Amino acid sequence: MFPIRDHNPSGSTPWVTWALILANVAVFLIQMPYMGSPGAQAAFFRDWALYPVAVTLGGEYGGILTSMFLHAGFLHLAGNMLFLWIFGDNLEDALGSFGFLAVYLAAGVAAALAQIAADPLSAIPTVGASGAIGGVMGGYVLLFPRARIDVLLIFVVFFRVIAVPAWLMLGFWFAIQVFAGLGTPTDGGGVAYWAHVGGFAAGLILTLPAWLRRGARGYWQVTRGQPPHPEAEYTATRIPRVKRRRW
Repeated sequence: MFPIRDHNPSGSTPWVTWALILANVAVFLIQMPYMGSPGAQAAFFRDWALYPVAVTLGGEYGGILTSMFLHAGFLHLAGNMLFLWIFGDNLEDALGSFGFLAVYLAAGVAAALAQIAADPLSAIPTVGASGAIGGVMGGYVLLFPRARIDVLLIFVVFFRVIAVPAWLMLGFWFAIQVFAGLGTPTDGGGVAYWAHVGGFAAGLILTLPAWLRRGARGYWQVTRGQPPHPEAEYTATRIPRVKRRRW
């Protein structure tokens, strides 16, 4: 399931969400000249990425913060920014710009610490905003568990857009991270699943005060877990059929 939009319009301008997207894109543009050479990119990552072993044995903590603005490639960046675009505006609307930024950065730090704890002696660089954005998704699902999310289902040659509640889509995403993390060697490189888990959990915990101020379960009973305002309606999204050609 790949999310493409939600039915939860924001009541204010999400300045911080936009600024974070621009910051990630700007850093990627700075990074691009180094990506043509493996040696140059390795040197760039050595200065700015997160290396767990550099933290645990070398006391180098800067990468905990800077790594969340780096990405391994265009698709990595595009996927992360799409998730931030979909879920960030509503959490910023609920927490305020300063509160949202604090949750985002704190979740990113928690994600880095979770990845370090999973493999403290790893010399594999960790990059990406996924952990911080996982925190955004954790906060979102706590405040709007039944907000509708349009997701693109892809199964071999079958494509369809359907609307599902946020708890289902984000809960499914979180479960994948946990099971993949348990089944993947921490020293094998690839996706930093435990950073995703740590960021999501941190975002949920950090959003708890806002949820409690709204009445906790009473807030859910009033809103039924849906956005506390009329949701957006979209015309049916059609995936064009690909006609078979005769040769």
